[in-house]
Amino acid sequence: MIDIKDIIEAYNRIQGAVNHTPVLKSRTINKITNCTVFFKCENMQRGGAFKFRGAYNAISQLSEEEKNRGIIAHSSGNHGQAVSLVSSLLGVKATIVMPENSPLVKLIATRSYGAEVVLCESTPEGRVKKTNELIEEYNYCLIHPYDNENIIAGAGTAAYELVQEVGKLDYIFAPIGGGGLISGTSIVLKSECPESKVIAVEPANADDAFKSFTSGNLHPSINPNTIADGLRTQLSSLTFKYVRQNVDEIVLVSEEEILDAMRLLWERMKLVVEPSGAVSLAGLIKKSKIFDKHIPEFPRVGVIISGGNIDLEEFFLFLRRKIAI
Repeated sequence: MIDIKDIIEAYNRIQGAVNHTPVLKSRTINKITNCTVFFKCENMQRGGAFKFRGAYNAISQLSEEEKNRGIIAHSSGNHGQAVSLVSSLLGVKATIVMPENSPLVKLIATRSYGAEVVLCESTPEGRVKKTNELIEEYNYCLIHPYDNENIIAGAGTAAYELVQEVGKLDYIFAPIGGGGLISGTSIVLKSECPESKVIAVEPANADDAFKSFTSGNLHPSINPNTIADGLRTQLSSLTFKYVRQNVDEIVLVSEEEILDAMRLLWERMKLVVEPSGAVSLAGLIKKSKIFDKHIPEFPRVGVIISGGNIDLEEFFLFLRRKIAI
């Protein structure tokens, strides 16, 4: 298992390629939550999500033989976009397996970065099946979206940047799907802020991580029906180890709570954030209502906004209809 040294090495390795994303604050959200909140805005990362960090860290360390074979990844969008973009930067052929129900904006972006996109049935099992078939046929090198320690180390650099910039945190909130981001985030917080609490946030309609965490046994994701498409995946045995070791709590949020948090970020902070990226704030708002008397007054809270890739076609169609009247 990796530790903070691996994340610092990843941080140094990817510096010339990634955006050092901003940390923003909101007086309104501080008042709502009774916390001092620091938003790490990975929606402003290259490719529109934190995934670029892990993809660059992993692909840049492949051998020449592995690069020459070509790489493959499966993804509902953000990991696929990141792998496609990194591959184009490093001159590597990439194939991305995407579910048929992936957001159109993510499909278009993944193709625009140069990867070949292969569609599959819209289940976690469907992704893996199609990917394995292509690996068997073409001998591609797999860049897994989260079951890969180099991916986890790269993902953890977002939290490392945050702590380096703002200092000690009492809590950090991050979304959980496959577990790569929360694994890397938790390693950083437990090393740099040992007394902090790591809170993972998951849609209630895709609660396999919560079930795994509470039972101690890995549960599959079965028909996840959530607007947060990036969180429809399931933990791997690797990420489950980090979750069990470092995560203090998993908070479940409803679809309405996700949309409310998303709207709050758009209206009050002018941040274009996708549903998966708003989940962490939804969890903070829910948790802040039941913080007990033992927490610090106005706790310092980090919130990872994981991505901002959302299809705005319907929004602009609505505006065009208004100006056409």
